[in-house]
Amino acid sequence: MLIRVRSKDGNFRFEFQPAADISELLAKILETASDADPSTVTISNQPRGNEVLLSTLRGQTLQSLGLKHGDLLFVGYKAQPASEAQAANTSTNAPTSDGQESSKRPWEVVEEDAVDKYWRTQEGKIPRGRDSRFCKHGANAMCDYCMPLEPYDAAYHTEHNIKHLSYHAYLRKITPKASSSASVASILPPLNPPSYKVKDPCPTGGHPPWPAGICTACQPSAITLQSQPFRMVDHLEIASPDIIDRFLQAWRVTGVQRFGWLIGHYEPYPDVPMGIKAVVEAIHEPPQQGEVDGLSLGIPWEDEPRIRALAAQSTTPLQIVGSIFTDLEPTEEDRTKLRYKRHPQSFFLSSLEVLFAAHVQHANPTPSRASFTGTFGSRMVTAVLTGTEEGGIDVSAYQVSEQACAMVDADMIEASVDPNIVRVKEEDREVGSARYVPDVFFRYKNEYGLDVQKNAKPCFPVEYLLVNVSHGFPQNPAPMFRSTKYKIENRPGLEDQSIEGVLRQLAELEAYDVSGGTRGGDVQKRLALARFISDWHLVAFLGTCGLINENDLRVLVRTATAPDEEKAEVLDELLQTEGWLTLMTFAREVAPKRPSGGQVPSSSHAPMDTDIPPEVFDQIAREEEAARGGSASSSAGVRICPHCTFENAHGGSDCEVCGLPL
Repeated sequence: MLIRVRSKDGNFRFEFQPAADISELLAKILETASDADPSTVTISNQPRGNEVLLSTLRGQTLQSLGLKHGDLLFVGYKAQPASEAQAANTSTNAPTSDGQESSKRPWEVVEEDAVDKYWRTQEGKIPRGRDSRFCKHGANAMCDYCMPLEPYDAAYHTEHNIKHLSYHAYLRKITPKASSSASVASILPPLNPPSYKVKDPCPTGGHPPWPAGICTACQPSAITLQSQPFRMVDHLEIASPDIIDRFLQAWRVTGVQRFGWLIGHYEPYPDVPMGIKAVVEAIHEPPQQGEVDGLSLGIPWEDEPRIRALAAQSTTPLQIVGSIFTDLEPTEEDRTKLRYKRHPQSFFLSSLEVLFAAHVQHANPTPSRASFTGTFGSRMVTAVLTGTEEGGIDVSAYQVSEQACAMVDADMIEASVDPNIVRVKEEDREVGSARYVPDVFFRYKNEYGLDVQKNAKPCFPVEYLLVNVSHGFPQNPAPMFRSTKYKIENRPGLEDQSIEGVLRQLAELEAYDVSGGTRGGDVQKRLALARFISDWHLVAFLGTCGLINENDLRVLVRTATAPDEEKAEVLDELLQTEGWLTLMTFAREVAPKRPSGGQVPSSSHAPMDTDIPPEVFDQIAREEEAARGGSASSSAGVRICPHCTFENAHGGSDCEVCGLPL
């Protein structure tokens, strides 16, 4: 087959066999460029972007790379000193013992999420039923009117009001059909994350790095802002309304705004072709300082690695799938209703919130075998609890585009006073803070209905960076954590977590009477204990108390997230752990015990935080004795005051000493 090559040395044509090794192509390229450094030779299917080092393709054949007869390859390389050129040429074709190891490319070794693996094994097409008007064939036949549609069919998305393609539908659309039968590992990935940074060092090597010099080969191209055609997450599902209600409780009591990280997992979403939904099982609140009109927090927070590791140990591995915050303000006319602040005439996400979302998404990329870097995009969702037009509370979910993440990574944009406007920063050539800002444009329709392109400097609307995500609650909630009653972390003064409180609650449930390894005993106690343990905030707190080791904590997490709490044996493994037995020992010590007769209970078994004085028990004993031998007392006319214990000899109704009624 014929392969065309275009480089700075000119245009060339080479004949190869389809099964020829990639090293043969490299040898032909080096023949046309004697001063090329073999380790820097790159090929691409387009003039700029998608460059792949030939050294990473060792052991691959031209056919396995998806190359066909007549394909055009764009070649780039760096020059090397003339003294080393001959030595490099002689060593190019030499076989290496570790050739297979060096041929591993980033997208081949990456481990994708379970939902990505699922959609890669599915056909993904949209099924259609038989059309009674146009289908003239039998039941086992198919025609153009009933054959399945591709997952990116534009007419289907318009008819069902789906604004964005799902991530995997977008991949199907941009993947060449000729290579669809080959495995993804054997073809070049179709995706390349955008980057608006200056390439350092310059590929040509002809000038000092930025800011000392710049050329067309290392500077980023002009940016045209446009709506992103796909979204990484199609739907945000809250597993239970109690999760949101519990999160809102702090605002209802204090009136200050709150922030939390969404703990959940990803699942296929059947309402969108090849769709993905994020299912939220809990909200973890990091340390923060809330205000009436905003809040401040630090990222990453100190406890983040522990929370991520703890969530990953669940029965269904969990992870941080996004963030949520409140923006609630009561109206002045009616304090029971909220202001309708976010709407098409104002803003949906402010410019500061968009920059925060872009920073979070850029820091949490999604592993992908369809990208040259092994990662592409992010599935972190930003949710807002804000007022509705009727004065209620509703959830709004968004993501920001890949252009927004790349612009934040290049330090090109900043927030403005107007929440609906994003400012483009000025170019900076100072060493240490150098910033190159290419031309930025956006398109819109003017008052005459014409499509107009406008320069985005100094500012542009924030809507160009947003991606809408639908949201909702399941019709039949079945959350992984069945309780939300335990106190939430990082709410000082409002909800304080303590091991003493946990032990008191375990004592109230009589958890120490629940034994493992048998189905006997009180079933209601087992169910109540299983529900009490199945609380994310309780599990996260017990990991910090120091009474449960790491192995026992893993058992606790699996028990708390067990899919069927009704089974009697769900607690057996936990009840036999050393950490749980330690908790039960302390729970027995704080269990309340009633005094019998006149005996004063020991302080270790007191049902309250403050011990009852012994004089009170003496008084109770005297009253009981007086009641038993009341005939002798009444004959003498002596009446003991129940308040101060004074013996009143008169027949009045009040005590002579304290004046209280007898």
